[in-house]
Amino acid sequence: MTTAPSAPHPMPTDPEVLAYIARTNAFYPAEAYTFSADENRTWYNRYAAEMRGPMPAQVSTTDFLIAAQGPQRTIAARIYRHASQAHAGTVLLYLHGGGFLLGGLESHADACSGWCAATGIDVLAIAYRLAPEHPHPAQLDDVQAAFAHLQAQGARVIVGGDSAGGNLAAALCLRQRAQGGNMPVGQLLIYPGLGGDMSIGSYVSNANAPMLTTAESAMYFGLRTGGMDRDSACDPELMPLKAADFCGLPPAFVVTADIDPLHDDGRIYVERLQADGVAARYRNEAQLVHGYLRARHMSRRAAASFAAIAEALVQLASGGLQA
Repeated sequence: MTTAPSAPHPMPTDPEVLAYIARTNAFYPAEAYTFSADENRTWYNRYAAEMRGPMPAQVSTTDFLIAAQGPQRTIAARIYRHASQAHAGTVLLYLHGGGFLLGGLESHADACSGWCAATGIDVLAIAYRLAPEHPHPAQLDDVQAAFAHLQAQGARVIVGGDSAGGNLAAALCLRQRAQGGNMPVGQLLIYPGLGGDMSIGSYVSNANAPMLTTAESAMYFGLRTGGMDRDSACDPELMPLKAADFCGLPPAFVVTADIDPLHDDGRIYVERLQADGVAARYRNEAQLVHGYLRARHMSRRAAASFAAIAEALVQLASGGLQA
């Protein structure tokens, strides 16, 4: 597997972002990706709980199970509902990040409740199966099952996610198109990893960025695929940028962190969507790093990005993504 050559250690200068990085490292060591899966998850879950804000008063939650077949299983799910029901009938299917190894219903509860509170849109989070116990395509199979569940209820679905979840959101759209199925009405990708070339661009310039390195990203790919050679992989459901075209995909809002090896993946995805006639808007966040959603309670930059994402969600729910 090819990895990026040695590169400088880029760092933000914003003191609030630096404080966020320091707080993260105090609860989730930078080397955690070298730990066993169980150890990594223990550290990550502790960190997620530490960074979680209070549940907004106007948001309620219900946990339930989604039945799925092939294999027969249930998928843990949580719906976040706003008291106003301002966008009744529209649901954000939100897919958590965590390298396909980490996360679940609790890890991104703060983001899900925050977007529900800010937009009035219902949010459905799922605990999709994790690697390495469940390699690709188990994660996408669970996402498609959750999408089918919402479709059966007549919901208008925006599919979204951060990091690994952004990958799954894009992959769901490609799978639905390939199978001739119904599409989400929009897609929201937040610092997604979409299978870009690790030998060039941000994978090199941000190879040793705080919060996520190129080597760490490559390691998670290996765990997800059972050690597949990334350079020879060509499955668009695994690496959405490998798709031959993006014609007919849903409108997209894509946001990236500037100091992140995955930065170029989101930019290239938007450029290719636009080239194929898909409405797509791109926002890059200067000074921010991978995983910055958790920083919104302590960084004005992260809070502004969170608000911009909420605004884009309302536009997608209303059927018009503004440039």
